Amino acid sequence: MNIWLSRKLAFLLGIITPILETIRRWHTWQESPSALFDDYILGGLLIYGAWRVGQNPQSGQRFLTAGWGFALGMVYSSFFWQLEQMRLNAIDPAPVSSGLVAVVKGIGFILVSIGFITSLRKLPVEKYG
Repeated sequence: MNIWLSRKLAFLLGIITPILETIRRWHTWQESPSALFDDYILGGLLIYGAWRVGQNPQSGQRFLTAGWGFALGMVYSSFFWQLEQMRLNAIDPAPVSSGLVAVVKGIGFILVSIGFITSLRKLPVEKYG
């Protein structure tokens, strides 16, 4: 696996995550705006890092890794918070079951972990001129 997989995953999750969270919290975002808008920050960081890697892999790698680090912290806490909410039988704001939300977050946790790990691999030094 290489940084190009990480870059493609960053574009994918950078677009999908804010969309899914907007759908999930469409009717409740006023109660906790940060619970919605942090996913827009996550998406922006991943897309920016992926774009920078496309411009220059060596200098863009740090931005992509930073975006993945932010995403990993968010999905870790979100996934385990979701499991705790399910244990407490709390109602999720999503228009689908809490179990499905937990599955989607678990898949996200795996994908973000893959993106983060692949962004850390040392890149070969390119020689110019």
